[in-house]
Amino acid sequence: MDILETHAYDSRLRRNASCVLFLGLLPFFLSAAAYLQLWLPDPSPSVVSAAAKSAPVIYLALVVLYRNGLGSLVGVAGGLLFSAGGDICLIWPELFLHGMGSFAVAHLLYSLCFLSERYTYLSSSSSLFYVLYLLLLLLVGGVYANLLPYLQNVPDAGIITPAVGVYVLLIVVMAMLALRTRRPLTLMGSLVFMISDLCLALQHFGVIPPQEYGQHVVMVTYYLAQLLIAIGDVRAKENDEFRKWKRS
Repeated sequence: MDILETHAYDSRLRRNASCVLFLGLLPFFLSAAAYLQLWLPDPSPSVVSAAAKSAPVIYLALVVLYRNGLGSLVGVAGGLLFSAGGDICLIWPELFLHGMGSFAVAHLLYSLCFLSERYTYLSSSSSLFYVLYLLLLLLVGGVYANLLPYLQNVPDAGIITPAVGVYVLLIVVMAMLALRTRRPLTLMGSLVFMISDLCLALQHFGVIPPQEYGQHVVMVTYYLAQLLIAIGDVRAKENDEFRKWKRS
């Protein structure tokens, strides 16, 4: 009976935490919807459009900071802030390389976070994981190989081509580490992030012509990816605290 009561108490705590988290995320949904509705498909470069684009991700960073503490700056909260910096840079086409660099740092911070203790308490030594890692590498490698001719035709190809290669490597490492955590939200967030970047790259580098709702697809998948990664980090922290509470 005590075990059943403890399980019911845990369930109530988790439900309450989920409700509080959802209500706390309402400003994110409202700001993301405002940007998608008012500034897309072709936002003119300006401080206002940059602020509107980055606001949802900055808010997610504040949520993670509030829930997980300042230590999350070297983790998901820091990654979200660097992502917001990348959002701002990408408003101005001439700052594309700077934006990509900012997102690269974000992926590094996400990767560091996914290696932390609260994410890695589950074993990932199964051979299935190595097969999935290999498939992910082959898939992303194939995408880069198909992008390569288009990258070599852009201005500053000598810089852009290896820079995109490094970025692709960083995002695939981030996705592999997300897979290692065995946390559905974290894994889904990393994979959706890759889809968003792929949609952006195909249009930006001229692999496909600009689509009518192409920017909407990029931004919806991007915001969704960041939301899933942020919620996954908050949940990982909560689960870690539950485990410590049960041991005490």
